[in-house]
Amino acid sequence: MARYHVPVVVFLIVTLLGLVSGGRDVTGDLILLPSEASRFFSGENDNDVKAEGTRWAVLIAGSNGYWNYRHQSDVCHAYQLLRKGGLKDENIIVFMYNDIAYNEENPRPGIIINSPDGDDVYNGVPKDYIGEDVTVNNFLSVILGNKTALTGGSGKVVDSGPNDHIFIYYSDHGGPGVLGMPTSPYLYAQDLIEVLKKKHASETYKSLVFYLEACESGSIFEGLLPEGLNIFATTAANAEESSWGTYCPGDYPSPPPEYETCLGDLYSVAWMEDSAKHNLQSETLHQQYELVKRRTANDNSAYGSHVMQYGDIGLSKNHLVLYLGTNPANDNFTFVDENLLRPATKSVNQRDADLIHFWDKFRKAPEGSSRKVKAQKEFLEAMSHRMHVDNSAKLIGRLLFGIDKGQEVLDIVRPAGQPIVDDWDCLKTLVRTFETHCGSISQYGMKHMRSFANICNAGIQKEQMAEATAQACVSIPAGPWSSLRKGFSA
Repeated sequence: MARYHVPVVVFLIVTLLGLVSGGRDVTGDLILLPSEASRFFSGENDNDVKAEGTRWAVLIAGSNGYWNYRHQSDVCHAYQLLRKGGLKDENIIVFMYNDIAYNEENPRPGIIINSPDGDDVYNGVPKDYIGEDVTVNNFLSVILGNKTALTGGSGKVVDSGPNDHIFIYYSDHGGPGVLGMPTSPYLYAQDLIEVLKKKHASETYKSLVFYLEACESGSIFEGLLPEGLNIFATTAANAEESSWGTYCPGDYPSPPPEYETCLGDLYSVAWMEDSAKHNLQSETLHQQYELVKRRTANDNSAYGSHVMQYGDIGLSKNHLVLYLGTNPANDNFTFVDENLLRPATKSVNQRDADLIHFWDKFRKAPEGSSRKVKAQKEFLEAMSHRMHVDNSAKLIGRLLFGIDKGQEVLDIVRPAGQPIVDDWDCLKTLVRTFETHCGSISQYGMKHMRSFANICNAGIQKEQMAEATAQACVSIPAGPWSSLRKGFSA
């Protein structure tokens, strides 16, 4: 093995840095720029070596209600990671309804946690777009950097340039081809993809990474996100399955006993807890993807989902520091290709997390108390709404395609690589027609979006759909879940 004396090593480093710098005198830079030599020898790719461009981040929780605690908790935790990584508030845009921290159900007012023994992640989080300002229009306008299209909020947008890197993290309920919002309308996959294409055409970023937590989240990019946009996306689930909540009542580890809701989501907790434990200057997007995929699958098909990747997969060779920054406290950590952070022993289907909350609240409330009565009412209202939406969708299928063929048509799953629907305007129209006659689909009913897409793919027109829904739903049930404000309609 060759041995070099210290003066020889110094000479080699000086020579190499001189070549990289185009021949400038760098002898005085050895103390100022030690990372350049270490990165040269570690083989980090050129994007990581150059301190070019600005890191931008858009964080959005697309739900409201205390039973959806985990979505805002996820986003607040993501913000804390980015700040520790060195991103500035002016470059981080946060969307969340902001009805959790001081909710009467929150046992620790003003505090939000993302794990059973976690610190407060709410402190210092910017309130850029909250309440009724958490809208599809504002979210898409922020991505495009279009200040004139905003309605309310702080006015912050992604005012990026051609050398900048953008990170978008979305945590919410979803369904085939759609993502939830606490306001109407919801976000359709085609509309999001069109905005990402426009952003690319504007030449205002170098690369963009999108992390998406939602049920059927793979359907947002499946067959829709083309290569060549310099976008790398990962999703909590494929196009056909639910994503999962974690740190829920009854889990191990479970939340503190005073909490009656899930604290986080399995995919989200996986990437954030991984980021908190690694040196992001040496961990790549691909390495994190593999670790998160293993943890989210949970080695148990009953409690887990398949994390997916889309777009320009080659970007996954980039180091996470480009998007999340890096916590100096982790600089000496060595990446280990093993996930020591194990998930909870079981998880909760995202669509059942509200029922878990209402049931745990009912179970813990004193007998005869108003709290117990309220929890029982909330549980029964949620179950009634589910039965109404499920039965209405099934009946519409039978009315349109016959008793024998109805469910078969509604359940069709297209081959991988195809979007769920060919005509997105048709899908929007049919969903709007359903809600007009049958009431809100809401967060639970998003599971039926594939059925509506299949109705469109079968050539059903608005008039036929209107006739079928009018027959299926003689009236709109009363109750908070049936409000049209909670649906897809504009």
